[in-house]
Amino acid sequence: MRTDTNRVAIGAIAIILTVAALMRAEEILAPVTLALTAGIVMSPLSDWWDRVRLPRVLGAMASLAVALFVIVAGGALLYPVVDRLVTMAPKVWADLRETVAAMRDMAESVESIKDDIAMAVDSQAVAAPAAVSAEAEMPIPSVTDALFLAPSILAQVLIFAGTLFFFVLTRSEIYDWVARFLARQDQPPAHVSTRLMRAERRVSRYFVTISLINLGLGAATAALLYALGLPGAVVFGLLAALANFILYLGPAVVVVTLAYAGIAAFDGLFAILPALGFAGLNILEGQFVTPALVGQSLKVNPLIVFLAVVFGMWLWGAPGGIVAIPLLLWIRALVEDHDAEARLIGIAPAARD
Repeated sequence: MRTDTNRVAIGAIAIILTVAALMRAEEILAPVTLALTAGIVMSPLSDWWDRVRLPRVLGAMASLAVALFVIVAGGALLYPVVDRLVTMAPKVWADLRETVAAMRDMAESVESIKDDIAMAVDSQAVAAPAAVSAEAEMPIPSVTDALFLAPSILAQVLIFAGTLFFFVLTRSEIYDWVARFLARQDQPPAHVSTRLMRAERRVSRYFVTISLINLGLGAATAALLYALGLPGAVVFGLLAALANFILYLGPAVVVVTLAYAGIAAFDGLFAILPALGFAGLNILEGQFVTPALVGQSLKVNPLIVFLAVVFGMWLWGAPGGIVAIPLLLWIRALVEDHDAEARLIGIAPAARD
């Protein structure tokens, strides 16, 4: 019993130290992990370069160029969303103040709590100028701050680019090297290397399918918002397509953003229709479209998916949320292939009904 307790304690300490190390080395490990994930997802493209007999160096450079183009294009597409939300801020604030004032008037009509409501409003009215002045005194990032931040961002971009380039260039050799350490004594390393490549292809197919589904969701969202008369419908459709890559949390951000935009563009209950409309489309996509197209081959428990996304974003922010699902699916596919092979040769028991 004491030995088991010691093992649990040692395992817990190892997990805590590992998580602390991952957080401490975020500036290095986050771009490295993102690059490795991108290399796995882009493996069909790398295989295509090989089939057309493009030299490996040129193929790796072409894959890197495609990845950088997608990242830059994604940032350029998100910029109009941020700009539009900032422009909408004054009207949203004014509408919220009107809503709060209307609710206060309704509360004041109740005679039993009239005095308490009046005191709360007075106290908040006195505190409001101080809050505004404190907000006005918040330091705005200067050009100097941006210059100090630029080297760190450039370093992470270079780490991402270098890791992705060399991973694509030497992908087969890396898998063979890993296979030599993972293979059992009665198993040739080539079997493990084949499993790694097979898991990679399954995750790539999944990602391509999800990308097409997200593009469809973005187009449907843009069409719905255009029909409702929301300005910038195409921009918000692009946001919906990109955010849907981060399961659960991404659509939640889109719902909040569309609620914000709806308040800025419309009055009354009509203001919540954009958010409700997208929520309906997202439920339709998650419950019917994705299961029908993806199937059960890489299905993972929703709780595990949610916790993986939350842990990834807590650990490394947006990059962590992006890499969480592909890595989870890659590990799942690899373990499933291992279990299937073990049952085939009689090492593991058959799956339970």
